Amino acid sequence: MATSPATPHQIVPLHLSGNTTELQNKTLQEFLGDAVQQAYRTAIEQLDKQSAQTVLDMNKKLKLEVTEKVVEIIRRHTISDKYKDEEVGSNREYPPTYRVRPVEAQATELRKLFPGLGSCLEKLSRKPLPEGAEAWFAIPRWQALAPTYNEAVELMLAVLAVKRKFSNRIIGKLDDKFLRQSERSKLAETILAEQQQGNDLLVIGAQAGKLHRGSSARRTRVSMQGNEFGLGVFAIGCMLLTHPERLSTGDTLMIDCSGDEYSVRSDYTFDRVPLFDYDMAGIEFSIFYEDRARNLWGTPTGFLYKLV
Repeated sequence: MATSPATPHQIVPLHLSGNTTELQNKTLQEFLGDAVQQAYRTAIEQLDKQSAQTVLDMNKKLKLEVTEKVVEIIRRHTISDKYKDEEVGSNREYPPTYRVRPVEAQATELRKLFPGLGSCLEKLSRKPLPEGAEAWFAIPRWQALAPTYNEAVELMLAVLAVKRKFSNRIIGKLDDKFLRQSERSKLAETILAEQQQGNDLLVIGAQAGKLHRGSSARRTRVSMQGNEFGLGVFAIGCMLLTHPERLSTGDTLMIDCSGDEYSVRSDYTFDRVPLFDYDMAGIEFSIFYEDRARNLWGTPTGFLYKLV
């Protein structure tokens, strides 16, 4: 007896806050059902016998269109309206010379820059990208380089300063009283490390900033998809080491690091965001207000997924 071919794995989002609860599912089903009934009653009032039959004859097509429209509406309303006024129009692009290198080449370069880095599941980069991601990137686990996140950031910036013209506007102010990872980004990092257990280099589906261009850092944080997380200074700095072209012209889309939070007075009021920008003097690393939107900036983000 012939066997059916194996169904290929599909990539689906792995949401950071977990699956919906039974109560949420029941409540959604109830109020969406009410909405469909209301739409049905309103539509029926506008039909006669002939037009009603025409609708019935379009059975399958109509079901598909209604389903697609309901899904689109629901997805649109999963994005918070919070800080909606902290968005401005932006047409900033990546430099024309910017191209994402194969993960194998990225991993090789990172091992040269940080001797001692171990394995990487390069084969993950042959899978389809999660929705929203532009490419696969190799990012070291900071734990493979230093005892703390802040020390790993300092190490990465020192290497970046050797490879590029670089100015650090907050030098000496990068310990944990000033700089910390967001809780969402820490959780995503933990999940990635568990998924790619035993590897020093993590393969991450990500976008390099254009998806959230023109939004303030805190607007970006509340408008992310369920499986999306902001990248911080360490991850973005490593991306710049493997892709120097990404920040190489003055008219490019600059980068904010909303996966991290910054306290300008080291008083645990974390209301700033670290930034990478570029001018004739090279890359500049500084900070900016998390509630200010500028057309110059965009936030790189990563996307979690699972195979089903």
